[in-house]
Amino acid sequence: TRVSAGKRLQKELMALQSDPPPGMTLNERSVQNTITEWFIDMEGASGTLYEGEKFQLLFKFSNRYPFDSPQVMFTGENIPVHPHVYSNGHICLSILTEDWSPALSVQSVCLSIISMLSSCKEKRRPPDNSFYVRTCNKNPKKTKWWYHGESVCFKCNQQWWMKYTNQVLELKSRPPR
Repeated sequence: TRVSAGKRLQKELMALQSDPPPGMTLNERSVQNTITEWFIDMEGASGTLYEGEKFQLLFKFSNRYPFDSPQVMFTGENIPVHPHVYSNGHICLSILTEDWSPALSVQSVCLSIISMLSSCKEKRRPPDNSFYVRTCNKNPKKTKWWYHGESVCFKCNQQWWMKYTNQVLELKSRPPR
């Protein structure tokens, strides 16, 4: 599988270099020594909340790619403030986990991220950002995401989260003293 992953990555690398998605540029230095870790520089699309802002995406590929999704996250000094992007750069996007398909590519992931940012109506972090960043795995693929519409939840430790949520709800339902 390592050979097929390498061939696929070479093909996608050439496609990204020759026809990058709008506002995306491969950081050529990132692929000089390894084909399994790419940095892609991104600029917010014009007419959006992120217009003119610069971001960087990190793609990490296993030797099972494309049958295994890449690990994708924002990195660097400027992490977009977005309801689906945590301050550590983790992105809650279903095609990066359970909706991944070998038919998808780096370009299609980039387009999905551009679309996600471009459709944002309000710059804000996910409601559980602080807790998630303190407790999550460094690899966003290890997170078990819950997807439901515009709001995002995660479950790093479902039992703890359920207990915590129930305690909060119980406190809110108590009459004031």
